[in-house]
Amino acid sequence: MIGFKKHRGLKRYYKNLTTKIDLEEIDRLDFDSLQAWFADWFLRFDLKPHGNNQAWFYNWHLHFDRRGYGNNSFKARNPHLDMLFRHFDILVKKTKGLKTGFQLYAVLLDYHSTSDALFLHPPKPDGDQFPFKISDLKLTTTLTNKSLNDYIDHLDGYEKRYGQAGEAFCLLFKKNVGQPFW
Repeated sequence: MIGFKKHRGLKRYYKNLTTKIDLEEIDRLDFDSLQAWFADWFLRFDLKPHGNNQAWFYNWHLHFDRRGYGNNSFKARNPHLDMLFRHFDILVKKTKGLKTGFQLYAVLLDYHSTSDALFLHPPKPDGDQFPFKISDLKLTTTLTNKSLNDYIDHLDGYEKRYGQAGEAFCLLFKKNVGQPFW
């Protein structure tokens, strides 16, 4: 068959999702030495720093379903979402000592699991938009994916805002963690 690729090792892949915490990605955010983190970032991506780039993470984000397994099945998406929210809680703890303002949030798209991501957005010295100000989001859901909507409804401790930008989405954050969105 042309275009069909068998994915081997999925049982182990999903088992790892339930237990693994990707600290390697989070540990790249050196909360104690932002200068060291910048040196690593600019070297890895061959970027040229400008200005005083010592207190921002270049709108760091982490995707949890890079292969898109959850795009067609919520059963496949669920473990990725569980992992995203475990990482969210880890970042809440790690950002307590951060000496700069930040916004910590997750964005979940209606049917595009590959784009579900966890974001850490601190101010950049070169004048970016910080904090994000979002005024046109709704408290009532815009999602048409019933399974995703049910999952989000059962999350405790998260504020939820809904919008539409090509596809319905949900922005989730925690009160009193970082800067507010309005």
